[in-house]
Amino acid sequence: MKLTSPDFENNNYIPKKFTCQGQDINPSLVIAEVPDGTTNLALVVDDPDAPMGTWVHWVIFNIPVTDKIDEGSAPGTQGITSNGRIGYHGPCPPSGTHRYFFKIYALDTSLDPQKEIDKKGLEKIMRGHILGKADLMGLYKKV
Repeated sequence: MKLTSPDFENNNYIPKKFTCQGQDINPSLVIAEVPDGTTNLALVVDDPDAPMGTWVHWVIFNIPVTDKIDEGSAPGTQGITSNGRIGYHGPCPPSGTHRYFFKIYALDTSLDPQKEIDKKGLEKIMRGHILGKADLMGLYKKV
């Protein structure tokens, strides 16, 4: 699998538009080489450089198989982020430059959690169903 964005290149800066200092909407994502047998996708966006440990910015799953996630869209079921809310929460580092990992998973089944879930809950119910994975890493620093 491959994950790219027309909005920023891997290991480069995420435009302000997609952060807490801008419109705070998700960037467009392009998904390629999805494995055969994939029935849906899941996506996690997190920041391992956060001072209190990895900060989760977006959890979304049961995304229909597609080659693109549009800017400002939520094409699946959203989970709980580290700020306790559901939905995309863009980069917003307290200081310095942080890395933001967009991780897409190809799954062989739909997921049916019995309640709202966070990243850990999603990872648990995805176990044994991941056919492929791809990462895209962007940077952000408040200016």
